[in-house]
Amino acid sequence: MEVSVLKLSAIVLAIVITTWAWRVMNWVWLRPKRLEKCLREQGLKGNSYRIFSGDLKESTLMTKEAASKPINLSDDITTRVSPFLLQTVKNYGEDSFIWNGPTPRVIITDPELVKDVFNKIDDFPKPHTNPLVLFLTAGLAEYEGEKWVKHRKIISPAFHMEKVKHMLPAFYQSCVEMLDKWERSVDHEGRCELDIWPWLENMTGDVISRTAFGSSYEDGRRIFQLEKEQENLVLKAIQTVYIPGWRYVPTKMNKRMKEIDYEIKSLVKNIILKREKAMREGEAPKDDLLGILMESNFREIREHGNNKNMGMSIEDVTEECKLFYFVGQETTSVLLTWTMVLLSRFSDWQVRAREEVLQIFGNNNPDFDGLVHLKIVTMILNEVLRLYPPIVLFVRTVEKQTQLGNLSLPPGVQVCLPTILIHHDTKLWGEDAKEFNPERFAEGVSKVTKGQVSFFPFGWGPRICIGQNFTMTQAKMAMALILQRFTFELSPSYAHAPFNIITLQPQYGAHLVVHKR
Repeated sequence: MEVSVLKLSAIVLAIVITTWAWRVMNWVWLRPKRLEKCLREQGLKGNSYRIFSGDLKESTLMTKEAASKPINLSDDITTRVSPFLLQTVKNYGEDSFIWNGPTPRVIITDPELVKDVFNKIDDFPKPHTNPLVLFLTAGLAEYEGEKWVKHRKIISPAFHMEKVKHMLPAFYQSCVEMLDKWERSVDHEGRCELDIWPWLENMTGDVISRTAFGSSYEDGRRIFQLEKEQENLVLKAIQTVYIPGWRYVPTKMNKRMKEIDYEIKSLVKNIILKREKAMREGEAPKDDLLGILMESNFREIREHGNNKNMGMSIEDVTEECKLFYFVGQETTSVLLTWTMVLLSRFSDWQVRAREEVLQIFGNNNPDFDGLVHLKIVTMILNEVLRLYPPIVLFVRTVEKQTQLGNLSLPPGVQVCLPTILIHHDTKLWGEDAKEFNPERFAEGVSKVTKGQVSFFPFGWGPRICIGQNFTMTQAKMAMALILQRFTFELSPSYAHAPFNIITLQPQYGAHLVVHKR
């Protein structure tokens, strides 16, 4: 009897080991080779698959090499920001693919195909993210299907332009507090040197704290410190192939990421619970993002017979608030930083922008109607977003056999929409595509793009960034106030080093000399 049990146990163990070994072999070799054959048969080119790592090793080495030193002052930044992607397109043409570990990514640069990918969200969902990345960007940005639809519906009211309009006092207050500190820093000649990057990070963080929770940046300082540390850890995580289950291994990095995630959630959840308690006790919802979000959530629940499953849970709201913090602060701060750097280099455009601001506002506080009429400032911001897009590429996945133009993409393939390459493409933007020329946007985005999807700094289609109006209005307010009070130029210590850390950031900061007007 004991022998029979042992034999049975051995057979079961053998089956388990064989099944596991087959799955591993399929994941790291058989499946990638099948996908590679399918892509090559359709005329796509790329490196031959290398077991497990694919192109990651070469890509990481090239990125590290590119990041080891600054570049000359130029807006042709792709060689530093996405060197491997650029090399692939140069070597194999635009009909090419790269390997993200054992997963092939087809590079899509044709605007019509880009449009299809962005529009067909069911055919091209966001890929299953490395679970470690979810410590940073969970929430609406990562959801799919019904959950995404529900969250988008509940959150959208908070970002309607009419709501953003009411947030102008918070935009103004946060920026003025920063500029007052700049004025106190100037010497007897009315000048001082600043690394504007941390200043703008703090200022946009203050805006998020005020508009999201009605608190100041000081109250949210711990959350921002933790988000910044988490961002750097996530960057390390996505530079390696994720092994299923690796997040449960108690490595030093995994433990720290979980500690940070727990602390952030605790801080945000405490804010939410206090607000929920106040609202249940009859206090009117505040006109900040959290108040609008919670009121919209309660309304959704009431409309479905007080069915809480139709709304968002406290955990859901917490994740969305984390996303407010990260995306709202990062996107606006990098946009403002690169705008000031470019206006420092191209002083004629700085003069034109200031003249427009003074013509519309004088030295008065900017108002919403005036911001809408800032044509030159808007042209400049769009050109900055073209040359220095906050997100340098978008990735979508294929879960079933899908037709994209002439390509028949098998399940398991991903598509890569390289914002940085498309925004710098001379075929789409002309011979001066790699040069700063806001004039190209003089007649608006649709005119210069000829209706094509060749400009998508905030994404495009149904999943376009919900906070686009928030970011652009805040950026216009900040630039108007800065131009009213200061002129600025590059410092001799400025090092030009665009670097992709989730968003496109200045690796060595952005050192400018500012002069009080």
